[in-house]
Amino acid sequence: MPGSLGLPEWLAYPLFLIGIVWLLNLFNFMDGIDGIAGSEALSVTGGSMLLIGWLGMDSVLSDWLGVAAAATAGFLLWNWPPAKIFMGDVGSGFLGYLLAIFALQSANIGLLPIWSWLILLGVFIVDATLTLARRFLAGEAWYSAHRSHAYQILSRRWRSHRRATLGVLVINLVWLLPLAALAAARPALGVVLTLLAYLPLILLGLKIGAGRPESNG
Repeated sequence: MPGSLGLPEWLAYPLFLIGIVWLLNLFNFMDGIDGIAGSEALSVTGGSMLLIGWLGMDSVLSDWLGVAAAATAGFLLWNWPPAKIFMGDVGSGFLGYLLAIFALQSANIGLLPIWSWLILLGVFIVDATLTLARRFLAGEAWYSAHRSHAYQILSRRWRSHRRATLGVLVINLVWLLPLAALAAARPALGVVLTLLAYLPLILLGLKIGAGRPESNG
């Protein structure tokens, strides 16, 4: 696997482990309003299936992505705002772990470059990482419970879980999916396209106030 991603083993394996653990945890962090984690998982699994089909690739992994997408869609019918059932820490953590494994395995077999996955997951990665970084730099107990993620702030401002979740879906479909497709077609530009995908999300998170002390808004 390390060689397939162009990384030496001494660097690749620690990065893979950190990535898996971080994705598992950030899905827990981001599963704070109705429908958002399920919508993100459906966007990523469905989007990756579309890209694999667009590239004319075929693999058993595509079938497993389809199973994950179908299961998530079925759950989302009941988790859509206002939710009747909830995912919980175990469910959201498992989703994050599963997507990390899908991403690494698809990159390993040359099905879809890791950059496409990082782009598809952009909303969750940027919101969770930016919020954590700002809380840490502000000297706050970053590991304690809080409500300063961008999506949490928006759901309070808009008084609606549904609008915040729909906002994530729009970003995923209109902004991130096309860039993920470009990264799939031109893997050599993956770093540039990932940065291009993340920059507006970072600026948006800063404007919303992600990671600021809650007493300041």
